[in-house]
Amino acid sequence: MLTVLCSLPQIEKRLEPLEESKESTLSLEFSLRPQTGCTIFLGYTSNLISSGVRESIRYLAEHGMVDVIVTTAGGVEEDLIKCLAPTFLGEFSLPGRELRERGINRIGNLLVPNENYCRFEDWLMPILDQMVLEQKTEGTHWTPSKMIHRLGKEINNPDSVYYWAYKNNIPVFSPALTDGSLGDMIYFHSYKNPGLVLDIVEDIRRLNSLAVFAKRTGMIILGGGLVKHHIANANLMRNGADFSVFVNTGQEFDGSDSGARPDEAVSWGKIRLDAKPVKVYADATLVFPLLVAETFARHADRLTAPRKED
Repeated sequence: MLTVLCSLPQIEKRLEPLEESKESTLSLEFSLRPQTGCTIFLGYTSNLISSGVRESIRYLAEHGMVDVIVTTAGGVEEDLIKCLAPTFLGEFSLPGRELRERGINRIGNLLVPNENYCRFEDWLMPILDQMVLEQKTEGTHWTPSKMIHRLGKEINNPDSVYYWAYKNNIPVFSPALTDGSLGDMIYFHSYKNPGLVLDIVEDIRRLNSLAVFAKRTGMIILGGGLVKHHIANANLMRNGADFSVFVNTGQEFDGSDSGARPDEAVSWGKIRLDAKPVKVYADATLVFPLLVAETFARHADRLTAPRKED
């Protein structure tokens, strides 16, 4: 109930009409999306795309209900790989040695055959070739967010989160994009066709500017680590987010950012002094679908954004 109460103000403020201003024009420059009364930042770790939460995240992207996404490399590649080959349900206790000998990788209780990554490589390599060509011949300046936008276009599959992010011009930031299979593929490709450059500086300017020029901001962050800090730090640039919902099982006693309570973020200026943030100590795979159903889905008729035509 606390999560629902904390999410509803973000939605209500997002629906408020916004007068044209210098700030809204600048925000549009960085996002390619009309500014709303509350810019909602959604962050999640890769395991949530590997799991069934992917469908809830895709629902938000499909209907344009969030404005900015931040995730890890795995949070991008696992979505794309699922469009190419299935993931299977296994058990947490399956022995790693036996799985390795059979060419199967385990993500918690999920099983991903090596063949899935071979298909991913076959799909990705021609795209990387084209990106290098466009960089050399057209001067295209690639960033991780631009690459993810391109991959969303190329996958052309409505099951994909990033297909809908592409369709609805929702920027997706992943500052550690090379930390995963995508990084492996970029590494292999660099020997076959060297020269691809991804500029993280342009992306941090774009992400921070989306927070700075927003009328209000809301953070919904599933899990912790890089995605939690990247969104919160962007909101530091505007003296804090107006609304915040954290869902994770991290504890603060180890001093990690993942386990930190919202009050710690207040001390840094990442959440506003007058905000009423909520941290839900729970499994996001259980909580987040309920949160979406009780908040965003209830306002679907008002929140759904017009889709971009191919």
